[in-house]
Amino acid sequence: MSTDSRRVATLYYATRDGQSRRIAEHISRRLAERGIIATPQDLAVTPTSPAGLAQASVVVLVAAVRYGRHLPEADRFMASYGSLQSPPPLALASVNLTARKPGKATAAGNGYLRKAIARHRLAPALAVAFAGRLDYPRYGWLDRQIIRFIMLLTQGPTDPSTCVEYTSWPAVDEFAARIAELQPR
Repeated sequence: MSTDSRRVATLYYATRDGQSRRIAEHISRRLAERGIIATPQDLAVTPTSPAGLAQASVVVLVAAVRYGRHLPEADRFMASYGSLQSPPPLALASVNLTARKPGKATAAGNGYLRKAIARHRLAPALAVAFAGRLDYPRYGWLDRQIIRFIMLLTQGPTDPSTCVEYTSWPAVDEFAARIAELQPR
């Protein structure tokens, strides 16, 4: 299939520890299987503009939460998207460890996602939360202590040698399939 006949989606991510990038890359591969080009772009490297976003047929954002807030570059992205008069469909995925708990993978059940949507007055076509990866050995000393404290408060693992992959890859596959359905034919 030539590039001219393929469909294109705009796919951005914001990450600190790499899990949002891994999720965005996974989505990109699943979309490619459906003939949709979606090259993951790191918001820390590739800032966006409202004009650029307005040109997209579908916009996808995979945004990590750190210390109770989406990363600043994701927050700027959502503000920029929210300023559009006629925005293209938005598929929004929040990556946070709270989503590891039952009922916390939806916009209604996930406080971080719900607050971001409300704060930026977004009306995403799709909104989900994916649990991230807890990898204490990779974190610096201060990050490890802060995350351990948060895990203590939320009844999560606090052993500093813990490394747990919480991301549900079948849920990421389902999200990618739903993104493909948003793409014009």
